[in-house]
Amino acid sequence: MITTHPDLTADQIEALGQDFDAIRAEVVADLGQRDADYIRNIIDVQRKLEVAGRVFLWAGVVPPFWLAGVASLGAAKILDNMEIGHNVMHGQYDWMQDTELTSKNFEWDNTISADSWRYTHNYVHHTYTNIIGKDHDAGGYGVMRLTEETPWHPIWLLNPVFAVLVQSFFQWGAALQEAEVEKVIRGEKTFADARESFGRALGKGRKQALKDYLIFPALSGPFFPVTFAGNVAANFIRNIWSSAIIFNGHFPANVQEFSIEETENESKGAWYYRQVLGSANFTGGKLMHIMSGNLSFQIEHHLYPDLPAHRYAELSPKVQEVCAKYGLPYNTGTFLGQFGSVYKKIFRLALPDGRAAKVQRAASTSINSRELVAA
Repeated sequence: MITTHPDLTADQIEALGQDFDAIRAEVVADLGQRDADYIRNIIDVQRKLEVAGRVFLWAGVVPPFWLAGVASLGAAKILDNMEIGHNVMHGQYDWMQDTELTSKNFEWDNTISADSWRYTHNYVHHTYTNIIGKDHDAGGYGVMRLTEETPWHPIWLLNPVFAVLVQSFFQWGAALQEAEVEKVIRGEKTFADARESFGRALGKGRKQALKDYLIFPALSGPFFPVTFAGNVAANFIRNIWSSAIIFNGHFPANVQEFSIEETENESKGAWYYRQVLGSANFTGGKLMHIMSGNLSFQIEHHLYPDLPAHRYAELSPKVQEVCAKYGLPYNTGTFLGQFGSVYKKIFRLALPDGRAAKVQRAASTSINSRELVAA
């Protein structure tokens, strides 16, 4: 069901856009050395963690070393993907004119090629955020039911299982996202149409698999199985963590959806409006923000995807002021609270629509009752 959005006049939408533009201009005018130092320091930490992880895993026949190797390598992969790769490929550091930190040149430690990511994520997702029928993410990547706009079918009884599989193999699913495999399976898209996308996924996936599951384990000689298992564990940790961050920013309760019709001929102000309503934040300390790529501030990221993400914490109070000024909700909560609400939605939408509606009404009644008691 497409959600009902707060009513703003055309003039208010225009004024909203101007207010958000002013916040952006303030940061752009202030970009400089501290931003450059920040990303270079993060890269330095990431590289040291990766080296430490590889070394520990080569000695991984000793259990404490194996655990240290998995932890270090998993953290390195998370930093590479979340705080470095994702943000650099958004062009957040293009202004530095550093070839290693230029969005079009960057390649990351992931099975999805940078070119595919820049198309499916930077262009499609950020342009059409939460527009059902255009945003592949909002549609559950074609393998989960995350909106009532997806007709119910008995297969969706496995919705929670699909969600766990998506999280466990997240990098491989992301690699195939551009190909829209579900459309090929349903016959809505020919294999020939998807051939180029499949080729990119296969090419990058092969390189990653060789590096993580053959070359580095082989360098450990007789301890190949131990190092192999460590790489599998590190990738699994990265997959679960990065998918949880993305789930929390896009799918919690009260994140709103939009139809294609209502977003036609959308102004810049209306685009800002949609980004606020179609995103969610979660709270945490500095380490949480860094390890999430600062996507704990998903609202700010959707508003300003090409501004350095470490600035989002500074922007958050200003964004909240604008939201309050126009009566827009600012969706935030704890990490576990947002993640729990995502899985409640996943379980609810696994059920036939009539039953799912009853579950939702029961949950709303329960919440309202608690609020009345608390009052």
